[in-house]
Amino acid sequence: MNIAVIGLGYVGLQVASALSKLQNVVAFDIDKKRLEELKLGKDISGEVTQDDLLQGTLHYTADEQDLKNIDFYIIAVPTPIDSDNNPDLSLLEQASRTVSRYLSVGNIVVYESTVYPGATEEVCLPILEKGSGLKLNTDFSLGYSPERINPGDKSHTFKNIKKIVSASNEKALDIIDNVYRSVVEAGTFRAKDIKTAEAAKVIENTQRDLNIALINELAMLFKDLDIETNEVLEAASTKWNFLDFKPGLVGGHCVGVDPYYLTHKAKEVGFNPEVILSGRKINDSMPVFIVNTIEKQVREMGVPLEEMVVNLLGITFKENCPDIRNSKPLEIFNLLQPKVKVIHVTDPCVVSEELKLKNNLVNKDFNDLPKADITIIANNHKQYLELTSQDLMEITKPKGIIYDLKNVVVKDLIQSSVKVWKL
Repeated sequence: MNIAVIGLGYVGLQVASALSKLQNVVAFDIDKKRLEELKLGKDISGEVTQDDLLQGTLHYTADEQDLKNIDFYIIAVPTPIDSDNNPDLSLLEQASRTVSRYLSVGNIVVYESTVYPGATEEVCLPILEKGSGLKLNTDFSLGYSPERINPGDKSHTFKNIKKIVSASNEKALDIIDNVYRSVVEAGTFRAKDIKTAEAAKVIENTQRDLNIALINELAMLFKDLDIETNEVLEAASTKWNFLDFKPGLVGGHCVGVDPYYLTHKAKEVGFNPEVILSGRKINDSMPVFIVNTIEKQVREMGVPLEEMVVNLLGITFKENCPDIRNSKPLEIFNLLQPKVKVIHVTDPCVVSEELKLKNNLVNKDFNDLPKADITIIANNHKQYLELTSQDLMEITKPKGIIYDLKNVVVKDLIQSSVKVWKL
């Protein structure tokens, strides 16, 4: 079959790369800068190697005409939320309109973007039918196979994560299943229908969000009780069925976004998702909790906050990943920056040009950081896990505070003149 992948973000690019090892693949995106980088073998997400990007079987294009004569379309575009936490399906709708102009009899369209249950058939399908003049299951087929890629994770990759597949009819399901099985070594799981597959995807990250929210709420409680959260978790984890979740900052475009897709659909049918929204409220409040804690402790020190110099280690939304979308460390920066003298940012994973372009922030080298009153470790990048006590003392003033949000610091190794606060 002739295959096209629409959307070359961290999901679509990996799908296109994997399939291109077996055949030619049209790799389509509207971002021409992204395409030029990929043609040069550069993936700023760091997920696909230069050798794989430069395979002659990948045809990078922004020309819609290259979507003609395609048998199997895979749509993998971002599905973010807006400022009111409502689903933003504009890119999905745009991609559907694009495909509809070239859809022909016998084609299959598979969506990988995370959506709420029902969105593929309620939002995307009408666009495909209207734009093409074709009818589902008479002229073409529909499928949904949710992405499960974990950015920055080199162990759980596209080829070794089991793939959920679903379709609008059995014949299409067999074809979709075979396509993905050809490149996914972990195999596939055939969901009952498209809506079931959509629901399975959206609850994966909702479940994780709620578990982290519970631990975050416990961490805030334990601070009031003068108990070290990580020591409590270490003790509790000796029970065989204790779930190993850590407190932290929940951002990005998956765990911090997907639950809002589910709550949107829940409200649409008149259901009030209290637990899910409660978890979201807790996790979204963590940057404010961190900044309030800093303000309180600085007041107790008797030093004006506006005279404080801060070093922020980590600005991306998660470890070992360059993505700054919905970054909670960046939110901490924005909350704290007007209150202090200066904040110096360093991150070994972020794309410095993107940080400067989108946020007007300079990414400093760790070795160029000055001694600061406050050092915040907001990410556990592998480089930070290698930091020594001396490294941290070099960038933190005597009587300063290290805010360790990711449990990176071994407290016993830090000189007593520097206070270590752990989330």
